Amino acid sequence: MSDTKTRYISNLTKETYALILAGGRGSRLHELTDWRAKPALYFGGKFRIIDFPLSNCINSGIRKVGVVTQYKSHSLIRHLVRGWGHFKKELGESIEILPASQRFSESWYEGTADAVFQNIDIIRDELPKYVMILSGDHIYRMDYGAMLAAHEESGAKMTVSCMSVPVEEAANAFGVLSVDENMRILGFEEKPAHPTPLPDDPSRCLASMGNYVFNTEFLFKELKRDSENSGSQRDFGKDIIPSIIADHPVYAYPFAEGDAGANYWRDVGTLDSFWEANMELVSPVPALNLYDRRWPIWTYQEQLPPAKFVWEEQDRRGEAINSVVSGGCIVSGATLRRSLCFSNVRVHSYSQIEETVILPDVEIKRHCKVKKAILDRGCVLPEGTVIGYNHDEDRARGFRVSEKGVVLVTRGMLGQPVGF
Repeated sequence: MSDTKTRYISNLTKETYALILAGGRGSRLHELTDWRAKPALYFGGKFRIIDFPLSNCINSGIRKVGVVTQYKSHSLIRHLVRGWGHFKKELGESIEILPASQRFSESWYEGTADAVFQNIDIIRDELPKYVMILSGDHIYRMDYGAMLAAHEESGAKMTVSCMSVPVEEAANAFGVLSVDENMRILGFEEKPAHPTPLPDDPSRCLASMGNYVFNTEFLFKELKRDSENSGSQRDFGKDIIPSIIADHPVYAYPFAEGDAGANYWRDVGTLDSFWEANMELVSPVPALNLYDRRWPIWTYQEQLPPAKFVWEEQDRRGEAINSVVSGGCIVSGATLRRSLCFSNVRVHSYSQIEETVILPDVEIKRHCKVKKAILDRGCVLPEGTVIGYNHDEDRARGFRVSEKGVVLVTRGMLGQPVGF
């Protein structure tokens, strides 16, 4: 990219305020989100989902960010304060937490559009030329500067990021766009049962990623109009976008995944997709490159000692094969294969762990066997526990088994004290 183009995009990002919608429950993740909002869910060994859109903002040069919270937000807010509270307002940068405060109504946030409308005064104080509305519950790597440049150059009032996905994947799950040859949006359906396919590929369609760029004054005008419509559901996909595409220039911005994590997007809204996205990270060259120093993923993590592997006896060897192991972990005479350990995990002797996502502070006692599972934060597996080898037995013990055979285990299922 030329210096002139870089400066051009830098000027655009400086004039942008980003609002991350992080109030989602994530009900399809079942017990994983009983005590935390989906954006607060752990991912990738040391991160939380919210770290990805926040890191995208910082790496793209957007330093004025609001995070809208609502559902069971305590662990999310605590993480934001600890890991993202160091920005300096006097230097023109800030990451603000925006819980529903009923400034414009007596209701909590009633939809995505209402969440923005209730924070209009905070956005207006920043005097941005553009407002970027971002999804807070997907794992993705995206340079927002390129999208801002496309928005400015097209003359759009609103731009919607989108990507090509299989029709069956989009059904009942994503907003679906129809566009002309210049990528101007002609039609928009919110989570249709039968998505409109691409003209040249009936097996795929254009799905909205839930990321939008607006000209600020246009956004304010449309939110005000929507707030006065008694029949509105206060939602961008259901109300705002369908109401403006006929009379205003609204364009799609196609997002294409690149090599080795240059661009990356995953929906981790189900137990299977959450497990699969984490499992991708243990491959030798994962699609998401967490080791790219040019695009770091920032987070909060307490100071911890290095991971430790102990004992080297014939049947008692501490080892991790094709696995990711975070700080504070001790693998003592146990074997991990194709597994991912978050911080402060303890795996005791003679245990065999395969294809398992282990969230922080889990302890696995001796002689346990676990396969293709998700162990929620703080679980303590008693000695001799077997998980993932007989799904009928797993269900009988109160564990949840997903459609693709991933076993979810939480503290509540083990009869242990629950929490986030």
